[in-house]
Amino acid sequence: MTRVLITAIAALGLALPAAAAPETYTADPDHTFPSFELSHGNDFTITRGFFQKTSGKITLDRAAKTGSIEIVVDVASMTTGQQARDRIVRTNWFKAEQFPNMTYRSDNLKFDGETLVGADGELTLAGVTRPVSLTVTSFKCRPHPVNKKEQCGADGTARIKRSDFGLNAASSVGNDVKILFQIEAYKD
Repeated sequence: MTRVLITAIAALGLALPAAAAPETYTADPDHTFPSFELSHGNDFTITRGFFQKTSGKITLDRAAKTGSIEIVVDVASMTTGQQARDRIVRTNWFKAEQFPNMTYRSDNLKFDGETLVGADGELTLAGVTRPVSLTVTSFKCRPHPVNKKEQCGADGTARIKRSDFGLNAASSVGNDVKILFQIEAYKD
């Protein structure tokens, strides 16, 4: 009886799928562009800008529905499409000379089934760290159609208040900031 039980347990163990290991992805700087929107002129128009230099790592364990994110944004790479305004935004809004990077870190990813739908983490901006939740609106992984490397892409949003990060210099712009991100990352 014991031999039969051991054989059955061994056979069951062989039939179970191997646990998936976490996979690490590196952000593709040519296809990763966080951007922002906030009101200008006391809700008269929307000012938009994006950051041209971003790096980061994402670790996903899709079987366990866990992972982590670390994204570093070069604040001085921000552009709104108008050089004079860019200097003001970099200096007054983002304090880029004192705090050259904005960083988002999360070890708390949220899944709906197999799909990544959000993350709770911390944003460090202008030397201040605050909790920030991301909502992922699109998430897909597949082999790249040209180079065949495994890649994942995502789009999402977060909302912050400038005042929470000590960014109160410009009274002509709104306090509420919408952060949008698009990221493509290749499996290491």
